Amino acid sequence: MLLPVFGPQVPTVPVTEIDDETYLLDVREADEWAAGHAPAAHHLPMMELPARLAEVPTDRDVAVICRSGGRSAQVVAYLVNNGWGQVRNADGGMRQWAAVGRPVVDANGQPGQVI
Repeated sequence: MLLPVFGPQVPTVPVTEIDDETYLLDVREADEWAAGHAPAAHHLPMMELPARLAEVPTDRDVAVICRSGGRSAQVVAYLVNNGWGQVRNADGGMRQWAAVGRPVVDANGQPGQVI
């Protein structure tokens, strides 16, 4: 599925189709991450991405997630424009992730919440 965001098409993936082999990149702010995130996610706040591009793998599928999908869509567009080919936006973000019953943990590994 493609989601139009500010003109360009951004590839998306339903949260139910993100598997353990996919690198899940959470681009939310530190307080959002601490309150609740996917257990296997990698945290890289959106505003830090340009300086930390080398941390995003180019040799495997990458799904980018935020709270509802807006920030992550911008990050996907940025990554695509910088040469990433296997990157998709997690449709509906962490709100959808939690809504379909996928695990959410806080900074201490305890049950978390999406804020």
